[in-house]
Amino acid sequence: MEISDVSGRLLLILPVLVVLFTFAAYSVYFERKVAAALQQRVGPNRVGPLGLLQPLADVLKLLIKEDITPASANKFIHFIAPVIAVTIALVTMAVLPFAKIGDEFVLIADINVGILYILAITSISVYGVTLAGWSSNNKYSLLGGLRASAQMVSYELAMGLAVVSVILLTNARLDGDDYLKMTSIVEAQRGFWNVFVNPLGALIFIICAFAEANRAPFDLVEAEQELVGGFHTEYSSMKFAMFFVAEYLHVVVGSAIITTMFFGGYLGPFEGALGVADWSWVAQMFWGIGWFLAKTIFFIFVFIWVRWTLPRFKYNQLMDLGWKKLLPLALLNLVLVALGIAVAVHFGWV
Repeated sequence: MEISDVSGRLLLILPVLVVLFTFAAYSVYFERKVAAALQQRVGPNRVGPLGLLQPLADVLKLLIKEDITPASANKFIHFIAPVIAVTIALVTMAVLPFAKIGDEFVLIADINVGILYILAITSISVYGVTLAGWSSNNKYSLLGGLRASAQMVSYELAMGLAVVSVILLTNARLDGDDYLKMTSIVEAQRGFWNVFVNPLGALIFIICAFAEANRAPFDLVEAEQELVGGFHTEYSSMKFAMFFVAEYLHVVVGSAIITTMFFGGYLGPFEGALGVADWSWVAQMFWGIGWFLAKTIFFIFVFIWVRWTLPRFKYNQLMDLGWKKLLPLALLNLVLVALGIAVAVHFGWV
């Protein structure tokens, strides 16, 4: 069966969902182990060998807890908010390519506006958090939801400009009109990964990805010392677990997007010298998926490392960074990339 067949792509959905939820669960375990190492502790070590069954124990504990909904909450919105948060994180993966086999790509949907799809989906991910804060009828939760909205608006602009710089580079390197495809963005990096020709854009995008995922030092929407738990203060049992899973799903998906846009996605080093294109389809698949997963896991580690290294920003610092530093830098980077492409075209370098 061809990978390009609709049925072939649909068959990818189940394994992708299984891998995503597994990664999300064990990202919690990984984070606890990394945090323990940084703080000279042991971390989870009781449930199963090396504590590897700890995520399953956590899920079981949350399943058997009582699900409490505040009497004055909007019960439907209170229920649907965590569902939105998880769903948005999952559907983002649909357009990310995991490997290339011959002339075919391993992904669920190779749409010609893949990068616009990602921007559209990630821009509405804040609805889950905002609706959760409003529907709980709790002032701490409401403040967390409002902070999430302001944070998204502040960092989405700089992130969008970083994405535009990637689109310009892809269009300059490839012929045709498919420069908005995620597969085209990866294929355009066969010579040099975007991080080497657009390092400022990569840095801006990574910082904004931290903010979009509400991870420390950008976790002002939770801010336990100020808002008890922020938007999820009134959540318990599996609804709280869904928000918990959604946070780590956003970390996994954010790492995968960073990998795809700036670090070559499924491309490994020395593919031409190694003759990867002439390998069997199984070897090509394992090569591509292996590199994609390795890079994604590295950035999951970076998310965790930063959380346990940097203190949380104050809110004015959060806004200043987004509006006064990242946005002007993103505009400057876009101009520099455009000028660089113009010079390269003039001298026939591309």
